[in-house]
Amino acid sequence: MGGSGRTFGVEQLLADQPDDPMSAGRRLGGALAAVTGLGATVTFGAWVEARAFIVRRVEVPVLPAGQRELRVLHISDMHLMPYQHRKIDFLADLGGLRPDLVVSTGDHASSPEAIGPLVDALGPLLDVPGVFVFGSNDFAEPTFHNPASYLFRNSTPDKAGAELPWWELQAAFTSRGWADLDNQRARLEVAGRTIDLRGTGDAHAGLDDYSAVAGQPSSDADLTLGVTHAPYRRVLDAMVADGVDMVFAGHTHGGQICLPVNRAIIDNCDLPTSQASGLSSWTSEGRTAPLHVSAGIGTSPMAPIRLFCRPEATLLRLTARA
Repeated sequence: MGGSGRTFGVEQLLADQPDDPMSAGRRLGGALAAVTGLGATVTFGAWVEARAFIVRRVEVPVLPAGQRELRVLHISDMHLMPYQHRKIDFLADLGGLRPDLVVSTGDHASSPEAIGPLVDALGPLLDVPGVFVFGSNDFAEPTFHNPASYLFRNSTPDKAGAELPWWELQAAFTSRGWADLDNQRARLEVAGRTIDLRGTGDAHAGLDDYSAVAGQPSSDADLTLGVTHAPYRRVLDAMVADGVDMVFAGHTHGGQICLPVNRAIIDNCDLPTSQASGLSSWTSEGRTAPLHVSAGIGTSPMAPIRLFCRPEATLLRLTARA
């Protein structure tokens, strides 16, 4: 082979020290120890980051001209377990944000025992107008997967776990006035405005049926919002082409394990990874609408880490268009 470059590996290291194999072994051991130590440090940091909850604030000029702002709290992907007291405290504190509307985009609890603590923590928010959809993880308890597998391919919906009592959570939400938008529509009066909402079931699990809610927005609504768990293109395309004013989604965890500056490696759907979290826009059939994808508050209990992707809730200030 041509070229003057050198390739260094274990064989080269030993070849460079023919008269001192013990020294080569010590160097190799030291290198392995350094790599192991770095991996442990990163893993510990990712474990800590998964508990470093934040509230993000975003302004979206989407209301009709002249209207005063609406405050919308977007929460998603809590994956709550009953022992996660720090997360429960964070959820309980969100009531102090005093939103006008709450949008929850699914994957709420990961065990039957977590439903009660979740409803209790959300208590003040359940007195506010709200809507929700379910994710596939609302229906079955999590089972073990290799966390690294998510870096290379999209996950498949977990069908092996025991069924979760999703109907209990549904009843707890709807009895307090929140609207279930799984392949359904709703109309809410929010801070003196009429808001039409439409949603789908989890597209990641094939539970979406947009045809059940399709159609142009009503002319007498101040705002029309689309809500879905997993932001698959087919759902976003249909909602935006129909003329909704804004779309909310979750599911992606913002990538969960990201490169620095929050660059997602994978988002577990067919959304471009550059839009795996935060505010962006979506265009379909000549129409464009804001898209907000929540990076989520939790993770699967089987992969309780985040890297360069802090858990979040988002308070969006919807303001008048210029």
